Amino acid sequence: MNVPRHNILIVDDDTDLLQLLSIRLTAAGFKVETAESAEAALNRLDVSHPHLVITDMQMSGMDGMTLFERIHQTTPTLPVIILTAHGTIPDAVAATQKGVFGYLTKPFDSKTLMDQISRALRLHAGIAPQNEALQSAWRKDIVTQSATMENLLTKARLVAESDASVLIHGASGAGKELFARAIHNASRRKHRLFVDINCAAIPEQLLESELFGHAKGAFTGAVRDHKGLFQIAEGGTIFLDEIGDMPLPIQAKLLRVLQERQVRPIGSSQTIGLDVRVISATHRDLKAEIAAGNFREDIYYRLNVVELAIPSLSQRREDIPLLANHFLASLAEKYHKSINGFSTDAMEMLVDASWPGNVRQLLNVVEQSVALCTTPLISSALVQGTIHKEEEHLVSFEEARRRFERDYLVRILKITAGNVTQAAQLSKRNRTEFYKLLQRHQLTPAAFKP
Repeated sequence: MNVPRHNILIVDDDTDLLQLLSIRLTAAGFKVETAESAEAALNRLDVSHPHLVITDMQMSGMDGMTLFERIHQTTPTLPVIILTAHGTIPDAVAATQKGVFGYLTKPFDSKTLMDQISRALRLHAGIAPQNEALQSAWRKDIVTQSATMENLLTKARLVAESDASVLIHGASGAGKELFARAIHNASRRKHRLFVDINCAAIPEQLLESELFGHAKGAFTGAVRDHKGLFQIAEGGTIFLDEIGDMPLPIQAKLLRVLQERQVRPIGSSQTIGLDVRVISATHRDLKAEIAAGNFREDIYYRLNVVELAIPSLSQRREDIPLLANHFLASLAEKYHKSINGFSTDAMEMLVDASWPGNVRQLLNVVEQSVALCTTPLISSALVQGTIHKEEEHLVSFEEARRRFERDYLVRILKITAGNVTQAAQLSKRNRTEFYKLLQRHQLTPAAFKP
């Protein structure tokens, strides 16, 4: 069996000690990288993903504690062991309270160091080293070489072991559902169902029934009992995509379900106990939505026990060549075409593009390029044409929703000649909520009066 080696980064400006530690850890079966300063170590972390950092405390330039604090800001799950020649018990206590994993005084005992390393690696990964295919199976659909994404995946792997609710934030097309599925696949619930629902895609009248179910006769057309998605996901995971677009009345009912861990179908007098892990996602700024009165603060804190912020594709451009070639390989097979890759100019164009639609847009561009390509290499002209075509037609979900809302409001105000009461009734919204919509789009009812 091929057992992957853990990668350890050693940082020390004493080259003799650096070499000695490197020899010891390499002999113990670890993959070792070295840096002769804290600044060099930070540069290393931008391109590599060590499982552990061991650093000297006193170094010229940035010291070991400052290095730890810089690492902790960007990669809080990465364990750091500090070695010092002048350590005291108060220093060690202060360091560990800040989050330093280990604090050893020189000269240190080799066995003590190895024990610290083993413990740090075991707790950092949440699992012991294992077959690489098994270790990565839970995240197989997420293609990345970005340090930021690797840090998020480490957090996802750690939170998967608990039942804590997770809120995933990111732009449309960034890969929020892939992260939700990865968390499910890494959890104890992986053999049960992963059930997803887009809260923005279903009308309010249907959303309640879809989520919580209904009893026979609960309303016109309810000819039989209907299980809601929470019941269907029993023992597994439910993924509430675009939770920021959930109507306020449904939010109140969802809060009750999360608090009581049970659901009552519409029209039923009985409640049903639930064992479901909840993961939600949104492209919206929920704190701003709370301030605007569009999202409940109490449910926000129920859902946001752990938050993962997925970067946009433009924030991780190092992934673009990897993703483009990954998509090309599968799409060339799908279209039965012998395409070897992208021309240099074409790849540069992909890396430099703005990608408002993120990974989903990149996939569309590659698919169009493959479908239209008649040569072994995809040319820059072909890529340029497909990117421009995509960006001409693609607007963000937020912008599309804004345009629809304004057009709808204008149309209904014209129909009612600016009568807000009638307009609110036709749109099935109360007057207060309708006025808020008008204010959001800076529409004045008087302008529509005859």
